[in-house]
Amino acid sequence: MSLSHIRLEILEAMLLLDKPEKPANIAKEAGKDFPSVMMHILWLTRMGYATSPAKGLYVITEKGKRALGLPEISQEKAQEILAPLPPNKAFHFYMDIGKPLNLYAHSLQDFCGKLLKLNEESLNFHLFRGDFEAWFTCIGDVELAKKVSLLKSKKKAGEDLRERLHEIVENRCKALANVAAQTFASV
Repeated sequence: MSLSHIRLEILEAMLLLDKPEKPANIAKEAGKDFPSVMMHILWLTRMGYATSPAKGLYVITEKGKRALGLPEISQEKAQEILAPLPPNKAFHFYMDIGKPLNLYAHSLQDFCGKLLKLNEESLNFHLFRGDFEAWFTCIGDVELAKKVSLLKSKKKAGEDLRERLHEIVENRCKALANVAAQTFASV
């Protein structure tokens, strides 16, 4: 069954929010009217694309993620995504084309920590070129690449952008560590 455009947008908003949320927050994230979003959330929940883990809160399910084209992550795949990378696969941070910072991320968790130290110019340079999404895809994390793509469309800037991106990457590291049966040290 294919989903309507608005239902896909609601699932994308739930994916980006990344935790159980009130329908009003989901509507705000999706940029839609609350009554319409609430109606669609109820349908998505009945059909198994979303669930309500607590009264008045909703979150996307694995079925909802699959509807967005995201693969389910096995324990082995989660371990692979979290594993340290060789230098040639590390993320190399730049200020601009031809202006390397000599700052590298050798794992997803390392990347998460480096986001807090990265200057705004470099953050914007990489985000709006699609470098982060490309690297996440390269290391096998299609879901994180999708979340960053959705964040990019929100046109955030400055510290708000840094904090939101860090939160998304940190939450993803925690989720992957949980699937991989590993511990995650918050950065």
